[in-house]
Amino acid sequence: MAAGGLKMIQNMLEQLPASERKIAEFILENPQSVLNSTVNDIGIQANTSGAAVIRLCKSLGINGFQDLKVRIAGDLVKPVEQGYRDIEPGESFFTIVQKTTSNSIQSIRDTEEMINYDELERAVHTLLPAQNVHFFGIGASGIIAKDAQQKFLRIHKNATAFTDTHLVATLIANANKDDVLFGISHSGETAEVIKVMALAKERGVKTISLTKYGQSQVASLADIKLFTAYSGEAPFRSAATSSRLSQLYLIDILFLAMATVQYEETIHSIDKTREAIRFIKQGK
Repeated sequence: MAAGGLKMIQNMLEQLPASERKIAEFILENPQSVLNSTVNDIGIQANTSGAAVIRLCKSLGINGFQDLKVRIAGDLVKPVEQGYRDIEPGESFFTIVQKTTSNSIQSIRDTEEMINYDELERAVHTLLPAQNVHFFGIGASGIIAKDAQQKFLRIHKNATAFTDTHLVATLIANANKDDVLFGISHSGETAEVIKVMALAKERGVKTISLTKYGQSQVASLADIKLFTAYSGEAPFRSAATSSRLSQLYLIDILFLAMATVQYEETIHSIDKTREAIRFIKQGK
C-alpha cells in the first residue's frame, strides 16, 4: 500500500507558501480526518481554500488529493517507526552498531515512500538509449557518481563520473542529443552541480537529478527528478551516512530496472565483465 504522505509534508513544510503551509500543518495535526474529507472540507477546516489543497498536492509532486489520501491512509496503518537516532559522547560500540543499523534501514524505507514511479520509469527509458551518461556530484555525492558509473559500465553503457567541473563542462559542451547528464546533490544546492545542470539545459542535453525531497535549484533544472528522503539529519548523520545510503539505494533501483528491461543483454554484458576480471586475476 502506498504511504509517505505525512513524511512528504514534513519534509516540504518549511518550503511551502503560507496558504499551503496552513493546509500542511492541519493535515499533520489531523491525519485521520483527511481520509473522509473533500478538498473543500480541508480548505475550510484549515481556514484557507480548496485551491490551496490542490496547490499543496502539486508542490508535493503527487497525483492529486486522492493520491495524498491513499498515502496518508498507508502511513496510519504502518507500525510506529523507530526514527533516526544520533550517537552520544562515550557511546558503546554495541549501541553504535544498533543505531547505525536502525538509521540505515529507516533511511531506505523513507526513500522508498518518496519514489515517484512515473519519474522512475521516465528515468529508465531515458537512460537505456543514452549514448553517454555523465554522472556528476561533489564530495560524498561524487562517490555515488563513481558507484553509478561502475554499475553502468558493467552493462555496456558508456558512463563518466568526473569531479572536475571544467572537465564535465567540456563533456557537456561536446555532448550529443542522446547524452544524459545525471546531477547528484543531497542538498540540491551544490553550486558546481547547479552550474553544470544549467549548462546542460542551455545546450539542450537531457538531465536527471538526484536530490533530497523538496524544491531545490538542482531539481528545478532537471528534466527528470528523483528524490531521496530528507530526515533533518544531525551532525554525525550528515550526507556521508544516511543520505549516502539512500542515494546508493536509488542508483541500485535504476540499475536493476534497466537490467530487467534488457535482461538478456544485461546478463551477456555481466558475463563478459566477469570473464575479463577473471582473466586479469588469473591470467587466463
